[in-house]
Amino acid sequence: MEKKNVWEVYDASRLEEVEDFTKEYMQFLDEGKTERECIDYLVNRIEGEGYRELESLRRAGQTLHAGERVYHVCMNKSIVMFHIGSLPLEEGMNILGAHIDSPRLDVKQDPLYEDGGFAYLDTHYYGGVKKYQWVTIPLALHGVVVKKDGTTIEIKVGEDEDDPVFFISDLLIHLAAEQLEKKASKVIEGEALDIIVGNRPLKLTEETSLSEGDKENKKEKDPVKQGILTILKEDYGMEEEDFLSAELEVVPAGRAREAGFDRSMILAYGQDDRVCAFASLKAMLELDTPKRTACCILVDKEEIGSVGATGMRSRFFENSVAELMALCGCEGDLALRRCLAASYMLSSDVSSAFDPAYASSFDKKNVAYLGRGMVFNKFTGSRGKSGSNDANAEYLAYIRAVFEEEEVQFQTAELGKVDLGGGGTIAYILALYGMQVIDSGVAVLNMHAPWEATSKVDVFETKRGYGAFLKYSGMQREKNGSYTV
Repeated sequence: MEKKNVWEVYDASRLEEVEDFTKEYMQFLDEGKTERECIDYLVNRIEGEGYRELESLRRAGQTLHAGERVYHVCMNKSIVMFHIGSLPLEEGMNILGAHIDSPRLDVKQDPLYEDGGFAYLDTHYYGGVKKYQWVTIPLALHGVVVKKDGTTIEIKVGEDEDDPVFFISDLLIHLAAEQLEKKASKVIEGEALDIIVGNRPLKLTEETSLSEGDKENKKEKDPVKQGILTILKEDYGMEEEDFLSAELEVVPAGRAREAGFDRSMILAYGQDDRVCAFASLKAMLELDTPKRTACCILVDKEEIGSVGATGMRSRFFENSVAELMALCGCEGDLALRRCLAASYMLSSDVSSAFDPAYASSFDKKNVAYLGRGMVFNKFTGSRGKSGSNDANAEYLAYIRAVFEEEEVQFQTAELGKVDLGGGGTIAYILALYGMQVIDSGVAVLNMHAPWEATSKVDVFETKRGYGAFLKYSGMQREKNGSYTV
């Protein structure tokens, strides 16, 4: 079942839309390299489009009606958005769900040390990474430091042209004979992923903010580390102990770029899964008042199992829906259960793209290709579908009909050959409510690498697919065989 290349389907007008859309998408990638930065971007964006904060409405005792748009944020790392439809919430919602965390390096709580004349920050990698991909590339530091008095210091170093960057060193090739004999998983060990942040010792005779007593105490101990501490104090008002209550993420430095002579692709950090998050956001913002309430969930912690208060396994989403239903005059646990069970979801996450350089890892008939549109994974999991949500045939038939009606280009895929591995998404968590769920998203080359590649037309077509999904009101067919909008 050969699928068309979307570049050959689009006319000149549609191609202009693609370019405008992807410029906006690349700006989102640049501004949202961490979960917190994504939430800041999203809240500013949706409030400008008329979304209101759910908790504020609850406290004010307001009621909600069809056409109104609300959102709720969890700990500045996850968000859920609702566009209320004309049908009762008990009849279910159309849900888009993606995640906004990405593989990275996290700075430990007692990280700063000196060794061999270098100052380092000790890190712990987050999510599934090939550790050797993170050495010798320019790195940036993003995050927050929260002081004991509650003051929050925002850190973002390495993105502006005048900023310094950081890096992880690697052994020179001339001395690497033993290293090159190791397995790829052992070439760089996790404890070796410490970033170099300085090399200049503090000269206590220089003009600094240190008191004479502090200078005397620091005179002989770790002068490079002391130099870094002096900079942190002068530039950020930060003491070494403040690392204890910090969330600092190490990510590749640099902005999203167009790739290829034909500029057909996007090369950027964090496209898994911010590509689906942005496509979902745009689909929500472009939606007219729907029949079924439209919902978009963008969550944290998917890369480490969707755990914690800001992950999909928490009660945050369920509690938000309960609050929404109460403001719509539909309270009660049974009503909530009916709503969730009657909902449809696209679990919006990326899929592996076919790479001719590693063709033996893929089933060519059941793999996604760059440029052939949105991707559906009927199931994910690993090997014997372990840990998978496996969508039922009726739901997949419904999605096919909707996309054919809206002329959305899509393809189906699996994540590599049967016994080579696999992966998971948040789909199975929402499926626990008994709702219809299928995985969908964008094909990505270099998935989980510091720099990932996508096709511009795939990103745009996925946004179109999400928009089509949000419009339709259910799987009940009309007499003419079509589904209702």
